[in-house]
Amino acid sequence: MPITVVVADDQAMVRDGIATLLDAAPDISVVGQAANGREAVELARRHRPDVVVMDVRMPVLDGLAATQEITAVDGDPATGTRVLVLTTFDLDEYVYEALGAGASGFLLKDAPVEDLRSAVRVVAGGEALLAPSVTKRLIADIARRRRERIRARPEAFADLTPREVDVLRQIARGLSNSEIAEELFLAEQTVKTHVGRILTKLGLRDRTQAVVFCYENGLA
Repeated sequence: MPITVVVADDQAMVRDGIATLLDAAPDISVVGQAANGREAVELARRHRPDVVVMDVRMPVLDGLAATQEITAVDGDPATGTRVLVLTTFDLDEYVYEALGAGASGFLLKDAPVEDLRSAVRVVAGGEALLAPSVTKRLIADIARRRRERIRARPEAFADLTPREVDVLRQIARGLSNSEIAEELFLAEQTVKTHVGRILTKLGLRDRTQAVVFCYENGLA
C-alpha cells in the first residue's frame, strides 16, 4: 500500500508543487491538499493519512495549532497520522513548539526533492526525522533561544538507569540504533529496548521529542 499524504501550505503554487513531487513517487499517494491549518485538521480526520506535510505559517489555524489537534486526535503515535513540518531556517521559531506538540520531524523548504520523499517515508515508518546536519542544528538553535543557560538537571533523568542516560545522550547526537549499539558496545536489539523504555519513562512521543528534552534539560 502506498504512503498516504496530506499537504498543507497556504501558497497554492508551493502546495501544488509539493503534492506533484510526492505523487510522482510510486510508493506515495497525496490524498488531499489544505490551504490552512483548519483544512489540514479536517482532511486528517477524514482521510486518516499516514503523514501530513505541514507548513508552519498559515491563516485561520497555524501549523503549530494544527499539529497539536492532529496528534491529539490520533492518540497512538504508532498507528496515527504523523506530522512532518516544513520550515525556513531562522524564520519559523514555532518549529520547536511543533516538535513538542507531537510533530515527528521537519525539513527545510529548499531541500532536494528526494530528501522530501525520504523524509515522508521515514516519518511514515514510525521514526523521527533527525538529519544530523540540519535537524540537530535547528533543534539546538531553537531550544537554546527558549531556555536559560542551565546545567544538566539530574532530577529530569531520575527515573532512568545510567545506561539509559548514556543511550539518551547518543539519541541527542542524532545517532541511529545501530550507531548507538556500535558506540556503546551493545546489541542493536538491546538499544531498541532501552529507547522504548526511555520514551515510556519520560512520557515522550518519539526520538525527536527526546532530543528536545535533552536540550531543555541541559543533557545535550
